[in-house]
Amino acid sequence: MRIIVSNSSNEPIYEQISNQIKGMIIKGELQEGEMLPSIRGLAKDLQISVITTKRAYEELEKEGFIETMQGKGSFVAMQNKELIKEKKLKIIEEKLLEIVEESKTMGLSYKEINQMLKILFEEV
Repeated sequence: MRIIVSNSSNEPIYEQISNQIKGMIIKGELQEGEMLPSIRGLAKDLQISVITTKRAYEELEKEGFIETMQGKGSFVAMQNKELIKEKKLKIIEEKLLEIVEESKTMGLSYKEINQMLKILFEEV
């Protein structure tokens, strides 16, 4: 599992960790039941405080992405397929919103953006 922590980000380190793990779960890179690194192990690998990694895991558990079993570790929780689809759609919606805002700033029309999207969609 590869997590990158940026000290120059405005986002707190625990959120950077939890968001990256969430992303891996949503994308299917981490599977249901898969064991996550221990809190201490992850803290050591990232060279950060154990308290920070503990908070990231607590956030993930609160949101239902992971389950922690005392003495056994933390594991990717069973995911509701519809919920994962909704989360993926939300991510796409947020990215499209950024594109729409940037397009309006540049004075591009809906028609121009639609043409670009159509071309890109057909190429991929």
